[in-house]
Amino acid sequence: MKFNQLPMGARFEYEGQVYVKTSPIAASGERGGQKLIPRYALLTPLEATAKPAPRPARTLNEAKVTAAFESFAAQCAQLIDQAAGDTTQRALLHTELDRARQRFLASLD
Repeated sequence: MKFNQLPMGARFEYEGQVYVKTSPIAASGERGGQKLIPRYALLTPLEATAKPAPRPARTLNEAKVTAAFESFAAQCAQLIDQAAGDTTQRALLHTELDRARQRFLASLD
């Protein structure tokens, strides 16, 4: 188990010593003293109930996501106008971009 997965106050073994997690980066040894625990360190939890700290649920604001996507699509349309060689090619690319935009928006439902 990694250090960042342990809840605060959890007891664990690291390099043959028993520690208690006291901060996001440090632990106190049973014999005293503080030790910085590297993120990559593999630890052995000493409590059967020690579980990885739950990741907070990520919520997205639908209006913000839609607005960000529409801004992205508009920038893509501008790039098409700048890069496309002729009117026919621009029209085809805009049609494909609009179809992709509609598929993306439909996938949100």
